[in-house]
Amino acid sequence: MLKNLNETVEWLKARIPAETKIGIILGTGLGDLANNIKDKKEISYEEIPHFPVSTVEGHSGKLIVGTLGGKPILAMQGRFHYYEGYCMQDVTYPIRVMQFLGISHLFVSNAAGGMNRSLEVGDIMLIEDHINLFPEHPLRGRNLPEFGVRFPDMSEPYDKKLRKLAIEIAHKNNIKLQYGVYVGTQGPTFETPAEYTYFHIIGGDAVGMSTVPEVIVARHAGIKVLAFSIITDLGVTGRVETVSHEEVLKAAKIAQPKMAFIMEEVIKQL
Repeated sequence: MLKNLNETVEWLKARIPAETKIGIILGTGLGDLANNIKDKKEISYEEIPHFPVSTVEGHSGKLIVGTLGGKPILAMQGRFHYYEGYCMQDVTYPIRVMQFLGISHLFVSNAAGGMNRSLEVGDIMLIEDHINLFPEHPLRGRNLPEFGVRFPDMSEPYDKKLRKLAIEIAHKNNIKLQYGVYVGTQGPTFETPAEYTYFHIIGGDAVGMSTVPEVIVARHAGIKVLAFSIITDLGVTGRVETVSHEEVLKAAKIAQPKMAFIMEEVIKQL
């Protein structure tokens, strides 16, 4: 893996400005933030040595280099999921690439099902913490000192200062912002009513099939993280309705401009 990683990084270094310190992951239906990126150059995942390829609708599979909020950024338009059949090392491979490229801040977005009664479809939820229910841990196996310590601290998976800044920006611009705990699950099925209830009982406010492995590896790498969920369906007890991937994409597309605005404003102030 280390050999492949070095080859990927060397290939990308020739195409990415050395001063790039900000990484972005655009989740399901949230790829339109890429339209705000200036001076952008798109690189297909298929072109990048040893890089996985996204297979999910709503994930276009491009690495975008450019500027956002006046800062050089590296954005993933499409991510990789455990349910696609990838192992955790593949799911989180891009985060290791970012680490070796010198990325210091990671902005993550996803589409999620809301379980807290205060949440509505179209809400933006600032992720304060997470619960990892994936069947495989992304740090399982031999630990390489180049990656981080054997037993990384997870007392602050989502950076407090970045969250405070996001809250201030949302408040100043009259953007409704919710807060909560994200539950990461394997997928690919949407949750049953009993599963929604269970996830809420154990402390979750929203549930999805991504983000948690990426955040764990980012924190292992010393990268600061800010993450948002767009609530695209509801799993509140007594209000569970039929949901489809198409409906998730539609809800994400409507809500994403406000999330994109918050992200860009935070980036401006870094």
